Amino acid sequence: MRYVASYLLAALGGNSSPNAKDIKKILDSVGIEADDDRLNKVISELNGKNIEDVIAQGIGKLASVPAGGAVAVSAAPGAAAPAVGSAPAAEEKKEEKKEESEESDDDMGFGLFD
Repeated sequence: MRYVASYLLAALGGNSSPNAKDIKKILDSVGIEADDDRLNKVISELNGKNIEDVIAQGIGKLASVPAGGAVAVSAAPGAAAPAVGSAPAAEEKKEEKKEESEESDDDMGFGLFD
């Protein structure tokens, strides 16, 4: 990732086709030693390509990746809706599960903000 970021920095700086020396200069400026194999791989993949086009293609690919959110849950065929009287029982189960998860956090021996 650092090689891609350095390549993009060089491209944004006005160098339309950065070479290994340009990227190494950027990485050296922040104290990162460059791996020649990885650096040459990034340069060979991006050489001669328009950076804006590569970014646009990447955004298109990222659009198809699920990023969380609501999960669709469908009922089994033939399943009836729960009766009104079963709602309190469901709430009790949720509370029990919540209490169990809190207890498991106590077993770790430290808190998040301690």
